[in-house]
Amino acid sequence: MIRIWIAIAGLGGLASIVAGAYAAHGGSGAAAELLRTGALYGMVHAAALLAVAAAAERRARLGLALALAGTAFAVGIVLFSFSLFALALTGIRGFGRITPFGGVALMIGWAALLVRALVRR
Repeated sequence: MIRIWIAIAGLGGLASIVAGAYAAHGGSGAAAELLRTGALYGMVHAAALLAVAAAAERRARLGLALALAGTAFAVGIVLFSFSLFALALTGIRGFGRITPFGGVALMIGWAALLVRALVRR
């Protein structure tokens, strides 16, 4: 599971750089704003996912909170950022319907980290 998280973090970081560069140098209007938003959230959560992966790798037992946080961040990056990238690049409005599910997944990831910190033994 940790290798998958690291792979998604790498993909999310790479896609965020590409989307941000395109928004800055070739995009305009609403599409550029969608790319910037997706890039910001993708990069921040790629870093958060790497931190969760590092914390999980140090532990003998993953634990529910870290497993939930890592999975939620990975799902959130894919659903939130990539749906914004797809919407910006294609104009297909259906991709925008996916974005809120990714946002909820990202919130679940942060909530899982909060719970882990509060109930950690």
